[in-house]
Amino acid sequence: MKLQLAIEGQMRQIDIEPSANGHWRLRLDGASVIADVSLLRPGVLSLLIAGQSWRVVLDDHPSELALHVGPERIPYRIEDPRSLRQRRRAAGADGPITLKASMPGRVVRLLIEEGEQVAAHQGVLVIEAMKMQNELKSPREGRVTHIRVSPGDTVASGDTLAIIE
Repeated sequence: MKLQLAIEGQMRQIDIEPSANGHWRLRLDGASVIADVSLLRPGVLSLLIAGQSWRVVLDDHPSELALHVGPERIPYRIEDPRSLRQRRRAAGADGPITLKASMPGRVVRLLIEEGEQVAAHQGVLVIEAMKMQNELKSPREGRVTHIRVSPGDTVASGDTLAIIE
């Protein structure tokens, strides 16, 4: 799973994948770390990284998300391209909208051209993932100012595909 976290105003790319023996492989901005992660109870994790133990408490207060690591409180914001809440929020936002891949796959075809006007929920391109074709749609009406992929390109989850203004 790929996430973008805003921690203390700085965007960090985190890749999380299960590994052998209950371990998790974490990549923070490309640097690899092996961690033992245990869920002690909902909202409380035990992390063992390089022989050092950390207790992490997730504070999901509606006004601000934060991690408590020991006495330190670290506010954060998650940017997950697959998040329905984020896509809904983007649909009503002013300014440019970035259309991102919600899954890894291969671009099959473009349904519009750069510079074209699109309606809300109009198909922009088609991605094939696991032998299924998925049409990605514009979250709102606007003009497609940039298309960053071509048919045949392979994309990862979270990759920018197009920009709509």
